[in-house]
Amino acid sequence: MSAAKSTQPAPGADTSPDSYLPAHGNGGYRVTRYTLDLDYKVGPNRLAGHAVIEGVATQPLSRFSLDLTGFRIGRVQVNGQAAKYTQRAGKLHVKPQRSLPSGSAFMAEIRYTGNPRPITSPDWGDIGWDELTDGALVASQPVGAPSWFPCNDHPSDKAAYRISVTTSSAYTVLVTGNLLAKRQGASTTTWVFERPEPTASYLMGVHIGRYEQLVLAAEPVPQLAAVPARLRRLFDRDFRRQPDMMDALEGFFGPYPFSEYVVVVTDDELDEPIEAQGLSVFGANLLDGRGTHERLIVHELAHQWFGNSLTVAEWKHIWLNEGFATYAEWLWSAESGGLGEDAHARRWHAVLAARPADLRIGDPGVANLFDERVYKRGALTLHALRKLLGDTVFFALLKDWASRYRHATVTTADFTALAEEHAGRPLAEFFHDWLFSPELPALPG
Repeated sequence: MSAAKSTQPAPGADTSPDSYLPAHGNGGYRVTRYTLDLDYKVGPNRLAGHAVIEGVATQPLSRFSLDLTGFRIGRVQVNGQAAKYTQRAGKLHVKPQRSLPSGSAFMAEIRYTGNPRPITSPDWGDIGWDELTDGALVASQPVGAPSWFPCNDHPSDKAAYRISVTTSSAYTVLVTGNLLAKRQGASTTTWVFERPEPTASYLMGVHIGRYEQLVLAAEPVPQLAAVPARLRRLFDRDFRRQPDMMDALEGFFGPYPFSEYVVVVTDDELDEPIEAQGLSVFGANLLDGRGTHERLIVHELAHQWFGNSLTVAEWKHIWLNEGFATYAEWLWSAESGGLGEDAHARRWHAVLAARPADLRIGDPGVANLFDERVYKRGALTLHALRKLLGDTVFFALLKDWASRYRHATVTTADFTALAEEHAGRPLAEFFHDWLFSPELPALPG
């Protein structure tokens, strides 16, 4: 969804500190937990949802709003009492019978039905709940979460989740969380998942398809997969080194931040892999049995540290997600006997040097959130920092970064301050040149 012009909000009205996507996110409260009970019929693409949202008012609220698109509302309650509501412009506006005092905990309950559709964005295409040829998936980054549940759709408002999905027993369900229960009825099965770690709304997903479930590794991190039967042989070849990747990234970044990692391969083609909390999704077109797309496997795995455990407080800090995940590709390449980090850095520095110098990756603008230069120059920034600090200090910094901000939200200022702490000297000029100057600096020798 494209950014809208911000206006001065009335108390309790919609507001968001995100300068790129001010139409998403809602002011006046923070969510602590979502409980979603979903009933989904694959054929007609019909979703019936019951959402219980627990939150805390951060100011006195006579009304508040949630992000939700394309559903008919059946009932809204706040603290067990019927509430008035209206829908417009992708928002569900709620007026409780009694105002909510600042600091008070509250519970909103919403029942809704409809045919979930992705949200169309001029910058990023269709985002959110999407039908597959035989099933469904969710790809919500950055604004797709309201396509399937009412939420405070801002990356900094991380909450816990419990999600149950009921659908035909012919299908396997994967949700970004730990499987708690699986209850089979006459023709349907209910799958219940828990995501206890604080999670941004865009990192939650539901994936439904005809999958075989596999175990890639049982320990130290359980690694599971869901794969169409016809793709099993290709998958076994292409993902055979994922457990080694997990070991390598733990060596670079510290302990894996979740209790499991799940890979889903759809039977449809996807333009790009999909990142979610504790889960990644790949299209059938990314399997060829030759490991051609191995860099994408390690890239998505690295996002579990950088993007998911550490989540950007605002979208302008996106290089903290993509630059780190791209540098993980280079680290794995060197670790596994491929090109070394220096070779990758020289190659991409030459590529970027030939392109227009018109992008500041520390504040790239909403249209350039996923520009390749954010990814590659972000990785180059880290490699240049490594050369400046030396390996011992650099890798201590990365582990401290992942540990100190585990399950929190982060900004570029947080990282640069921590880097200066580890370096023992100011680095303002270095970071200005690499992050906030359009001109590409020279690589350190």
